[in-house]
Amino acid sequence: MKLVLFDIDGTLTPARQEVRPDMLECLQKLNRQKDIDIGFVGGSDLRKQIEQLKEENFKLFKWRFSENGLLAFKDDQCIGKQSFVETLGEQHFKKFINITLHVLSETDCPVKRGTFIEYRNGMLNISPIGRACSQSERDDFFKYDMQFNVRLDMIQKIDKLWKLYLKENLLILPEICFSIGGQISVDVFPKGWDKTYCLQFVEDQYDEIYFIGDSTDKGGNDYEIYIDKRVKGYKVEKYQDTIELLTTIFSL
Repeated sequence: MKLVLFDIDGTLTPARQEVRPDMLECLQKLNRQKDIDIGFVGGSDLRKQIEQLKEENFKLFKWRFSENGLLAFKDDQCIGKQSFVETLGEQHFKKFINITLHVLSETDCPVKRGTFIEYRNGMLNISPIGRACSQSERDDFFKYDMQFNVRLDMIQKIDKLWKLYLKENLLILPEICFSIGGQISVDVFPKGWDKTYCLQFVEDQYDEIYFIGDSTDKGGNDYEIYIDKRVKGYKVEKYQDTIELLTTIFSL
């Protein structure tokens, strides 16, 4: 048996947009092959994944991993759940939030909107422009960030202040990792809670595991699973590339 795992944004859908009919048609063809199961693993929470893929299409996916697999479903059954707050502890989690808010207040970009920190069960999503921005503002910020490295600079400042806090208070806590994903934000989670986290649920059940994603460069939120020895990783630039890749590999 084979398993094909997909990132969502930029892989199954345009960034933060709904899945297109041509992609669904391709997934339906793939799903009809008897020796293949499919699944998705994204950094977003379940609500956003439903918005993009539509709940009526979830039946196509045997495996559904939200927040990198920190909320995990096999078919309709929840098989795993982790909490960032419980792992870090409320006191230290609040300190991390305060450090992040401080850095965000000093981070400049062409426009700022709302929802700069989004709490998810297993991670935080931090956006210097704010997740309430419009699609055109999102696109403009992405181009700006590619030129001025706003998110990378923000990560470095948060990381420096957090490590200073740990040192000053002689604290040994789980290492915090940062992963740039999508167009406007950064995912933050304890070490090991990247997308490879989901592999523990599937690695012993398949002869081959494929992963397809777009943010596969180092620092991107697909990088760790893309290079993991347990999977065959493929990079795409847009969802149309995914259709072409699947058609070639699996003779759809």
